[in-house]
Amino acid sequence: MQQLLIIGYVWIEKTTGAGNRMLQLLNVFKNQNYTITFATPAQKTENSLNLSELGVQEQSIELNSSSFDDFVKELQPDVVLFDRFMMEEQFGWRVAEHYPKALRVLDTEDLHFLRKTRHQQLKKGKQFSTEALLKSDEAKREIAAILRCDMSLIISAYEIQLLKEVFKIDEALLYHLPFLLDKIDAEVIQNWKSFEEREHFVFVGNFFHAPNVDAVLQLKRIWKHIRKQLPKAELHIYGAYATQQIKQLHKPKEGFIVKGFAEDALEVVKNARVVLAPIRFGAGIKGKLTEAMECGTPSVTTSIGAEGMHADLPWNGFIEDDFEKFANKAIELYTYDILWKKSQQKGIEIINSLYDKEMLEIPFMKRVRKIQENLDVHRTQNFLGSLLQHQTLQATKFMSKWIEEKNK
Repeated sequence: MQQLLIIGYVWIEKTTGAGNRMLQLLNVFKNQNYTITFATPAQKTENSLNLSELGVQEQSIELNSSSFDDFVKELQPDVVLFDRFMMEEQFGWRVAEHYPKALRVLDTEDLHFLRKTRHQQLKKGKQFSTEALLKSDEAKREIAAILRCDMSLIISAYEIQLLKEVFKIDEALLYHLPFLLDKIDAEVIQNWKSFEEREHFVFVGNFFHAPNVDAVLQLKRIWKHIRKQLPKAELHIYGAYATQQIKQLHKPKEGFIVKGFAEDALEVVKNARVVLAPIRFGAGIKGKLTEAMECGTPSVTTSIGAEGMHADLPWNGFIEDDFEKFANKAIELYTYDILWKKSQQKGIEIINSLYDKEMLEIPFMKRVRKIQENLDVHRTQNFLGSLLQHQTLQATKFMSKWIEEKNK
């Protein structure tokens, strides 16, 4: 039986897109009969899942401590999965040194440097450009982590293209693995509420995530236009960790209602008529938008919201960057049942064509096995990766050792 060690940035929470993504990966490896250990230096929160209930071993680990070296030597994992590049920076060199036989896989979640650069450019009032990406220090760190790993999981089709074309990453190191979702079949569709049974607009998003905070601030501006045309409609804002800034937007008389944490986000979306997501910066693919499709709820979003999510298939609603037009499209979708039903159908097609877990799981595990079987050759061919493992380029390793000595 093979062993998987996941080194998590945080404990898994079901309230986040990243948490759901990690649960999907856990299930893929469980289906292949892997024994799984989830280790993280983070503290648990009230929303953290109890992974032992899922048959996963939990382990707390320390940053800048050789206790991890003993732990990984004793565990002898076949595969080590780093949850985001920061965990590869902290623990990747320790795995490479103390248990080099393990296949090292990076799950990028989304490209952090892409999201951060877009945010910075937006704040400066500048146009986003590849030049800004190429100058980004965050990009250098994240690309270095990708090069050091044997395989990196990239969630968005746009990001795969960016890494290959702009950063010239060898495609042998990259694997496109979007969300792994259940197919939408006739039984699921039958249980959905009809257009007439649904009401209101909804936004769902974790407020630790800056693009979600910004999206709700944009919704406050957009909502005035929508409410003028639809005086009985309401916009319900759901999400964990709502900040004071978000709570202050709560205006029930205007139909703008901040609901806070949703125990069951899918239930909320299933009852709504339209999902709104005016996302101005970000990366990866958006769980709130695949959830909308899974619930048969059409959505209005931006080109960044829908980026890398629907290949050449039509969107399940509208993609609009001009916020006045965004409001008009939201009103159309909310008002016209034929348009709404056609949009719902498009969402079914996107999920079943691009996110079907049964279709995605087998090729992914084949790729894992293929690299495992030819690991020495694979690493030899990744010259830039081995170059970055050279002692002269291992500032993170020596900084970590220095911190450990200092802490003694």
